[in-house]
Amino acid sequence: MGITFSNSTMTAKPPKTKNGTPPPVDKLLMPAVGIALALLAYQFFKGISGEIPRINPYDELELRSVFFGEGSDGNSFAVLCHSEETNLPISSVFSEASAETTPADFRLMDCNYVLPSSGKSVAERFKFNLKKRPVIFVSGAVGPPQQVPDKYLKTGNMLAKYLRDKLEIRAAKVETTQDLRSKCLDKDYCGLLLKGTKESPQYLKDAMKNILKEFPTVSFAAVDSTVLYVLNLEEHLPELADGQPRFVVFKKLKGSLEVGGDRLQTSIAALPTNGVSYGLISNLVGDSVSGKKEFQKISTLPVVKTRTKKLEESERAKRKRKLDQSKRSQESRSPSTQPSGSVPTSQENDGSRDGRKAERERRRAEHYASQGKTPEEIAELERQREQKQEEASAWNIESDESYGNDGDDEEDDGEVVDLD
Repeated sequence: MGITFSNSTMTAKPPKTKNGTPPPVDKLLMPAVGIALALLAYQFFKGISGEIPRINPYDELELRSVFFGEGSDGNSFAVLCHSEETNLPISSVFSEASAETTPADFRLMDCNYVLPSSGKSVAERFKFNLKKRPVIFVSGAVGPPQQVPDKYLKTGNMLAKYLRDKLEIRAAKVETTQDLRSKCLDKDYCGLLLKGTKESPQYLKDAMKNILKEFPTVSFAAVDSTVLYVLNLEEHLPELADGQPRFVVFKKLKGSLEVGGDRLQTSIAALPTNGVSYGLISNLVGDSVSGKKEFQKISTLPVVKTRTKKLEESERAKRKRKLDQSKRSQESRSPSTQPSGSVPTSQENDGSRDGRKAERERRRAEHYASQGKTPEEIAELERQREQKQEEASAWNIESDESYGNDGDDEEDDGEVVDLD
């Protein structure tokens, strides 16, 4: 019996295909370059974290320096919360800002570290919002840690600008009497710059910038003298002329602005001429703080007013009166116009020691004349008065002559009694 085969049950063999050709090299090169650049960028940002110092949370002195500015020589810090164990690169905003010129020292820190003193993490202790990234705070001389708002974290340039505005030391701007008293007069020492032009020249900006760094414990303020007039102060300074700035240092004698406290009293030491420079200001402030400079007490606190011609004329009148009094005082003490050993005969008390003495002598002569005393009686009274002064001096007691019979107890011109 023969065997038959059906063609329908046989399967056809697949046709042979030729081996595929590899793709061109240039098609593989572009993806490879992209991967390589990505790896390099990752390593770059990863490596930046090694260039920015990391805060050691176990060093208590370093923590207090960063958090509260203790022992940091006036440094301020910009700190990024970044764990040392994370594989994530540091924020590009933070790294870009660190490359710009700012007054901050940039640091990294693990804000999840638990502080032994409080049992709270750094983020909990200073109430950082860790949900919003990146978490950056400023601290040090500027005060306890403050988180940087989100709106300044969009670019590195915006963060750098925020740090400059926040941390750079500037002279306080004075526009009102309250500004002057709270920002300057209520401080132990305060340097006040009276600008002669609306926009300060560059040399003046550079000088004040250096002065602020040189004297970090002294307060400084500035007022625009082109539109504002400081009453009860400018009469003691050189007159505003040719847009030249003027400078004065205040020293608080006693009192404060607190309600119920003693009345605030202050004194001044000013540059004698218009125009300022770094050297002049530095010498004046340095001598003032060291106690080498004599201060003049002013009886009435300065008041900020709008500059008007009426105020300027009033100031010139005061200057003229002071100049006239000074001339009369000099003439009364001049040996060419006065016998040797005699006292000044000026009929006006100019506030000086000799002026007050002359006033007492004049009143005493008028009193004797009104009593009808004879020359012999007057001589006897003078002898008794001198004997009384000698006895008081022997017992180290100030006689009535030291105070003045008229009750005048003003201080000597240009001298300040430290009441603190």
